[in-house]
Amino acid sequence: MTTQPPTHPARGLSRRAVVAAAGVAGVVALPVWPGAARAAARDTGTAGAPVLDTHPPTEPSGTHVRDVGGTGVVFQYGAVLPSFDGWRTREPTRDYASLDGRWRFRFDPEGTGDRAGWQSPDHDDRDWDHVTVPGTWDLLDTPDFASLDGAAFGKGTAFTDGYAWYRTTVAVPASWRGRHVRVNFLAVGYSAEVWLNGVHLGKHEGANSPFSLPVSEGLRPGTRHTVAVRVFRRASYTDYTAARPQPVTDDHELPYKPVDYWPYAGITRSAWLESVPAVTVAKLLVAGSPAGGGTFQARAVLENHGDTDFVGRLTVDPGRDSGGRPTTEEVRVPARSVGVVPVTLPVPGAPRWSPGSPRLLTARATLTDGSHHRVDTLATTYGVREVSVGDAELRLNGAPLFLKGVNWHEETAVRGRAMTPRDYDAELGPLLDLGANFVRNCVYNRHPYAYDWADRHGVLVMDDIDTMWLNTAQQKLQTERYGLARALALTMAWTQHNHPSVILWCLQNESEIDGGGAPVYRAWLADLKAAVRAVDLTARPVTWASHTSNDPAFDLADVVGFNEYFGYFYGRDTDLGPTLDAVHARYPDKPILITENGTWSIAGTHGPGTTQGTEEWQAAGLRSHWSQAAQRAAFVAGYTYWVLKDYKQRAGYNQAYNGVSVMGVRTFDGQRTKLAYRAFQEAVNPRGEPANP
Repeated sequence: MTTQPPTHPARGLSRRAVVAAAGVAGVVALPVWPGAARAAARDTGTAGAPVLDTHPPTEPSGTHVRDVGGTGVVFQYGAVLPSFDGWRTREPTRDYASLDGRWRFRFDPEGTGDRAGWQSPDHDDRDWDHVTVPGTWDLLDTPDFASLDGAAFGKGTAFTDGYAWYRTTVAVPASWRGRHVRVNFLAVGYSAEVWLNGVHLGKHEGANSPFSLPVSEGLRPGTRHTVAVRVFRRASYTDYTAARPQPVTDDHELPYKPVDYWPYAGITRSAWLESVPAVTVAKLLVAGSPAGGGTFQARAVLENHGDTDFVGRLTVDPGRDSGGRPTTEEVRVPARSVGVVPVTLPVPGAPRWSPGSPRLLTARATLTDGSHHRVDTLATTYGVREVSVGDAELRLNGAPLFLKGVNWHEETAVRGRAMTPRDYDAELGPLLDLGANFVRNCVYNRHPYAYDWADRHGVLVMDDIDTMWLNTAQQKLQTERYGLARALALTMAWTQHNHPSVILWCLQNESEIDGGGAPVYRAWLADLKAAVRAVDLTARPVTWASHTSNDPAFDLADVVGFNEYFGYFYGRDTDLGPTLDAVHARYPDKPILITENGTWSIAGTHGPGTTQGTEEWQAAGLRSHWSQAAQRAAFVAGYTYWVLKDYKQRAGYNQAYNGVSVMGVRTFDGQRTKLAYRAFQEAVNPRGEPANP
């Protein structure tokens, strides 16, 4: 971690105020937003070649963690990475201006829009198309996107790559003068550059992680402002319809090459402007533990964007029904600085959170000034629960778990990745019907609603980042120089921290392992593990989805996780049991999690259970692997099926028809279930449902 010395106390503070400032555990100055993190000049390459984006020396958001009085605080674009709850909540001390709705839109195949001034508020965009945000340009005009008929594969906007521009205007109230204003995006795929009134705010990489850009230059409260976003998506192949399509790669991007899920493009999740006080509660990290009869921990991250020191009070309330009482600390945060107020309280009446009883609480931080006037508030939900690992068991509230889980991809045939809450209810609802207690967010972060849904319904979550199929050279690049993998890991752990449903951090999926002791691979994983541990108050277990049961870095994992496809890609179904026994013999104290296993079938295709492609064969494989894992529940922590629903990809990999991989237990349109759905439903959890003590 990088650290900075506390800012010198302001002259004229009373002795009482200086002593009371002990409520702030530490202070650091706001980092200077580095110009080096801005995008480099563009080179669109030779005519006819796929357009590649350009990259600064390090990932463009400047995401990093600093130790502030013993708390790891994540910074991005020169400010604290804030809470993104504004997509659904409205704090009374803050103002919000939604950017969802109709935007102007135009493709930029030559990558020349910035030189033509498309970011300027004076640019005439009246002849541009209209699109809806959130949305994805893949579904603007793509015939038969959801069909298994591949006659139209390669046609339409689903295969339009390179640059595209979005423009809209928004009224900024005069009352926003003197406040800190930021523009928040829950996701833009793959990368985005943002301008406000022609002023470049910054660039972001990573199609599935939220980001927040401070707005200072160019802001004129009391007028309308033009927001322009230039979005980039790298082509997956030079020719999508070629007999042997040639992949397009970029070592800086994550993923760096075509993978077997669809890279939806556009402003795929909500965006909004947010106005907060100059002194604000940027983030409230909380954790509830059953220890000691119930304990509440909080870290209130206070950010002072003003030019004068702030002296006041912070009250933290663990919430109604927690049994805990609010506590108030006197605080001082110097100008242009960040401070952290740590709070630990008994919550003896707090209910425990578990899959069988997903009881949620709401904590709130309230900042007041020296005259006891309310300055800012920030609330967050949390649950009292404890995740631990010991004696080859993964435990929740002290009881051993067996995770009956599925992988899932975030998409619908109608909206792609730009899903609505109703879509999430329909997509995730089958988990409850299946009797699943676990879901893996393969291989990227989800919309905040998905985590809220899991919190409310008691479904345990393993959260992933976009580090899929990395080669050794790229692992080395990410660790030693570019740092995008680390930035995504920090964003994941910081943003999803308070969700009780999230019990595991997953660091990578099926990436290459170098030889000779795997020094590059191990260093990369150690770096990602250190990142999530730097900000997680609860030290959730860390794992990853290895492509092998002989991974040389399993000693670094808290839970041994690997994907296995015995009986499909290699070996026999019955090889799983001996493999699990061998892994347990090597790591007798570590629980083992099967992070993927599955086969495929086309819905409606029936025949013997030994014939590939039939629903019977898919169901038989599931039963066989489940049985071998469940029989070893003493050291196997769970089984995660691949996959909940057929999913879309650009590759022809792994039984894909028109880009639809048919490995799901439900069809891509969600209209039919397969026999494997019933087989999973009937699988009996050897541990039963985790009890709430």
